[in-house]
Amino acid sequence: MTQAQPFAEPPRGRPLSAPRRPRLVHGRRRVADDAGAQLRAGLAAPAASIAPRFFYDELGSRLFAAITALDAYYPTRTEAELLATHLPAIVAAAPVAGCTFVDVGAGNCEKARHLFPAVRPTSYVAVDISADFLAASLDALQRQFPDLPMLGVDTDFATRLELPEDVPAARRLFFYPGSSIGNFTPDEAVVFLRSIREQMLPDGVLWLGVDLHKPTAILERAYDDELGVTAAFNRNVLLHCNRLAGTDFALPDWRHVAFYAEPVRRIEMHLEALRDVVVHWPGGSRAFRAGERIHTENSYKHDRDGFTALLARAGLRTVGVFTDAKDWFAFFVAVPATAR
Repeated sequence: MTQAQPFAEPPRGRPLSAPRRPRLVHGRRRVADDAGAQLRAGLAAPAASIAPRFFYDELGSRLFAAITALDAYYPTRTEAELLATHLPAIVAAAPVAGCTFVDVGAGNCEKARHLFPAVRPTSYVAVDISADFLAASLDALQRQFPDLPMLGVDTDFATRLELPEDVPAARRLFFYPGSSIGNFTPDEAVVFLRSIREQMLPDGVLWLGVDLHKPTAILERAYDDELGVTAAFNRNVLLHCNRLAGTDFALPDWRHVAFYAEPVRRIEMHLEALRDVVVHWPGGSRAFRAGERIHTENSYKHDRDGFTALLARAGLRTVGVFTDAKDWFAFFVAVPATAR
């Protein structure tokens, strides 16, 4: 594949004193508004849990970026190879030229950056829950593409995506790569995808990464790597919980646990108490026995036909499915079911 040239190279002689700056706006559904109450309720529930959206404070976002560089974590590498191989066909599956590129769960914005030459967007919208990390990532990206309007949306999209009015109404390309859709149960995924469908407008397009079912050993190594980076990522959520909910978790009391529950086709991540411990928070506490767990994440794995049917339930029509040579990962292109 011939490498396209970047569409927005900095013009020679551009004044260095007046660079374009990305804007950052707050979405309507911000996690910080009631984070403490949500976390305390999850910890007090009969089966204790912490929602995976709380992984992504600034340190958690950086740790996840490190996870994606691990040899064990195949999704990022496999998806990148898949896109390099099939990008012309992906672009041809549905019109995207001149779009508003909406990067859902943008993180460090690196995945989107590599696609700009092929997509040639007229504006870029990065959506993420970690405001500080998002702002730093957008500042760095804006220096590389100084003429591209950029908007950051700091929002919690854990159940539904709601874009602010600042987002341009031009054809919208929603980009949701990686395996994050697997954090939703199938029914939750339908609800979330419907919220995207509502904002796609008649000519919108969805590009979506989906991790596929595969041997247990491959999956479990990806979520419990030898270096312990994923363990650090999982345990860091306790420090975030301490700040948001006033808990007094001590990291030495907890270990990372990850396994593939094949009957329901999902990876589960937990934090397991290494000893009897009592965790306190304002107005309450909970005793955990040694071996008792806090559920922190599910990551469902799909097959192509099943996920095509799931998209249809959300009002989306699949116009392209692309997989790697091992059939480990799939990249879906979908449009509103009413679109021609």
